[in-house]
Parts: sequence; C-alpha cells; structure tokens
Amino acid sequence: MAKKLYIGNLSFNTTEGDLRELMEQYGPTDSVAVIMDRETGRSRGFGFVEFSEASGADAAISALDGKDFDGRSLRVNEALDRRGGGGGGGGGGGGGRR
Repeated sequence: MAKKLYIGNLSFNTTEGDLRELMEQYGPTDSVAVIMDRETGRSRGFGFVEFSEASGADAAISALDGKDFDGRSLRVNEALDRRGGGGGGGGGGGGGRR
C-alpha cells in the first residue's frame, strides 16, 4: 500500500530530482514534488514523496528525519490527508442586542 511523506526544511536549491534520488534509496517512489511559490517560482522549502510501499516510507522516516541534506536538517513524517477535510469556519457573532 502506498504511503505519502511530507519533507520539510528543504534547501531552496533542492530540486525534485535531488529529492527523488535521496528517497529512492529507501524504496520505489510513485511521485515526488517540491512545492514552488506561484509568484516567485522559488521553492517554498518543503515537498511530498509518495512511496509505492509503506515499508520504504517508514525506512525513509527512520533514516532521514533530523538528518542533514543539502545543508539543512530535514523534517520527514507521514503526510496528513487533507482531502476529506472540510471547511470550518462558522462563527457567528450572535451576541448582539436587539
């Protein structure tokens, strides 16, 4: 079963190719994405990697969380699923006088 990881504190110079090369040491990846800023085109310093197998993702977390890569101490953990989430908000300031 596939597992998606969040990779934080990436160097702004790290490319998707660099990240893929690092992660594939732990197992086959289905996708690798370094998140870019829409306005500047620069890396936002984090990305996501989806592993084909959960065991590869678990190995990457164990080996890489807190380790130095490209001059930065990586933050590696399981990505939170944001698809089912929903909206929030609400609030109402109902305490007005009539």
